[in-house]
Amino acid sequence: MFGKKKIVEKKTVLFVDDDEIVLQSLERGLLDESYNKLFAKSCKEALEILQQEEVHVIVADMCIPEMNGLELLRIVRKEYPHIIGMVLSGYEQDATLQTAVEQGEIFRLIPKPWKLGKVDFETLVRRAVEHYNLQSKSDRSDGGKLEQCKAKLRE
Repeated sequence: MFGKKKIVEKKTVLFVDDDEIVLQSLERGLLDESYNKLFAKSCKEALEILQQEEVHVIVADMCIPEMNGLELLRIVRKEYPHIIGMVLSGYEQDATLQTAVEQGEIFRLIPKPWKLGKVDFETLVRRAVEHYNLQSKSDRSDGGKLEQCKAKLRE
């Protein structure tokens, strides 16, 4: 008869920045992207959203007053290890950020200033969503063994 229909779940990306103008710009500029978009003006608000919504990728600004983006992503990684984290920063040469990328704490560092379409911001976010999909598929196919091995290597 007919094959099973593959249900494609729309992924969700959470953008975190204390600058409301940046968030509005992202909302307008990413309007045509196929993933769901959520926006938070603080790390606290982002953590509250994570308790209520299923999020697959987080793009956080590095300079947020109460807690920087890297600190937020470290908390998220402990609580929600499947979420892919990315940092927006004007300090591309920051050793802490470079180390976080090299050690796999964050998926990608997006340099500022950026303009939608110029730094290929949209493509970087799409790649993070694709990375989530591949990681999720790998976890399903190997029963999570790959992530267990990665965790042991990090210890």
